[in-house]
Amino acid sequence: MASSITHHTLPLPSFDKPVKLLIVVSPYYKEIADNLVTGAKAVAEAAGATVDVIEVPGALEVPTAIALAERMAKYDGYVALGCVVRGETTHYETVCNDSSRGITLLGLQGACIGNGILTVENIDQAIVRADANGQNKGGGAAAAALHLIALARGWAGAASGIGFRA
Repeated sequence: MASSITHHTLPLPSFDKPVKLLIVVSPYYKEIADNLVTGAKAVAEAAGATVDVIEVPGALEVPTAIALAERMAKYDGYVALGCVVRGETTHYETVCNDSSRGITLLGLQGACIGNGILTVENIDQAIVRADANGQNKGGGAAAAALHLIALARGWAGAASGIGFRA
């Protein structure tokens, strides 16, 4: 069981310049979403980041909203939050796979995203994972975004010259 395994958590990075995060949340399961946002905001605040929060209808819309913000707004990183609970149809697999794939593709294009969209079998699992005083998956997603921002800033301007690298 995963609860018996010790998890290592990286210390939050520190920043010389301000960090601005956008939390994109699907409040389909409102209580779960609110707990995820609470955890994400607390971690962002602990790292000195400022946060804006927007809501979208469902998990499938989260990557699209992040893509729009990446093109049209000024954010250093993004926190994707929501919850998908397995139902009786294959819709669960579609929503889980496509929202995750969209977030991954944006990340591979350079967006700094922490993925905190829960994919669970039942609401009880979601409650445990979303609890800001428990597993705090919202906080974990914010921390992931912050670590990626720190990496990106550390590597910014590191490339020099033109052409291919050896």
